[in-house]
Amino acid sequence: MQQQKDIMIRVRNVRKKYRLGQIGGGTLRGDLQSWWARKRGKEDPNTLIGTDQRLVGTTFMALNGVSFEVKKGEAVGIIGSNGAGKSTLLKLLTHVTAPTEGDIDLYGRVASMLEVGTGFHPEMTGRENVYLNGAILGMTRAEIDAKMAEIIEFSEVGDFIDTPVKRYSSGMYVKLAFSVAAHLDSEIMIMDEVLAVGDMKFQKKCLTKMRQAARRDGKTVLYVSHNMATIRDLCDRCIVLDQGKIVFDGDVDEGIAVYLSNKSRQGNYLDYSNYQRESWCHNDNLRIQNVRFRNENMESLERTKPVLIKMIVQAREADGNIGLRFEIRDEVGAPVATSCLYGVKIKPGKNTLDLSYDLSMLCPSQYGGTYFTLFTLGEGGTQTDEDCVPGPQFGIVDTLTTQELAWNVRNWGMVRLPDARLLTKED
Repeated sequence: MQQQKDIMIRVRNVRKKYRLGQIGGGTLRGDLQSWWARKRGKEDPNTLIGTDQRLVGTTFMALNGVSFEVKKGEAVGIIGSNGAGKSTLLKLLTHVTAPTEGDIDLYGRVASMLEVGTGFHPEMTGRENVYLNGAILGMTRAEIDAKMAEIIEFSEVGDFIDTPVKRYSSGMYVKLAFSVAAHLDSEIMIMDEVLAVGDMKFQKKCLTKMRQAARRDGKTVLYVSHNMATIRDLCDRCIVLDQGKIVFDGDVDEGIAVYLSNKSRQGNYLDYSNYQRESWCHNDNLRIQNVRFRNENMESLERTKPVLIKMIVQAREADGNIGLRFEIRDEVGAPVATSCLYGVKIKPGKNTLDLSYDLSMLCPSQYGGTYFTLFTLGEGGTQTDEDCVPGPQFGIVDTLTTQELAWNVRNWGMVRLPDARLLTKED
């Protein structure tokens, strides 16, 4: 019975179905084929290979049979790729929308922040919006007054608290919105990427407050983020969503490993022909077309053996002063190591670069991401980035001998320096 009282959130077999709009296939014949396939409940013959399998006729299953429970005082991280169903799940929990099937039970008042300024009225001042949010939670004016000074101090927008929030910057929005959600009397806090906006100092402040809310104040916290470092720092449990289903529910480190393994389903060949570059890539003189890794298994690269790469670069003009950066990050996205190549000669058209990388200084572990960046060298050592594409995720393994120790990445770091040399009298 006590266990039932400790449960704050119960989700049972929840499904959420959306109806899609109809887009013409381009020809009358194609539209008739698609219509006849849907009429018979068959797969659309005009659907591209690789289309999300959650598409069923004219509907899309954003969530498909999700079930879990969260107890009082738990801080649960929800992670998954874009489109996995994370935000849909939070909208169902906060009653923004209703599930198509299944039951959701919440045992306590909910303070949520699904996006910057959720629940704020732009014409009202910051102070008025605090009262509005408190009233929505069922608090009295006296209860809100008791919290007001603490909310204003934490939000760092005291000079603008009586200014309409439509004049706030996105950073001020998120500061006040988080402060309201964290300080008003609620038993459940639901946060969706709340730390994506705001400076580093305030992000650390928010993490400390959420950790305190769960561990000291006994609040239940659900936190969605793509930043694995904050998930690891804040949460004591992790739920991984993939294509609308829960694929893992348990230990945080294991959950992050499952998430990263789902992200890294790729072969040894990466094609960037249709890759959408970042907005800063205005100059298209240099473009990385594809990369092929000659190592067979990217998940278990031998530390002492080189990584061999064949890269195709397309260029409009010749240039003999091109550089290439190979950046390596750990499983939570923190930079670990970078290898640079200078003085590459590029001719107009197709260029083939055969590259060899020595990763022997890296320790056996999983590395969450890599990036290839082409840059031009200017006068005085200046560098101008021309193109940047993501590389593979990979794992490093080591063949231990009797004279070597298993490397402890968490405690000793990701880079293994050369062993110390004992000096002799001759030195």
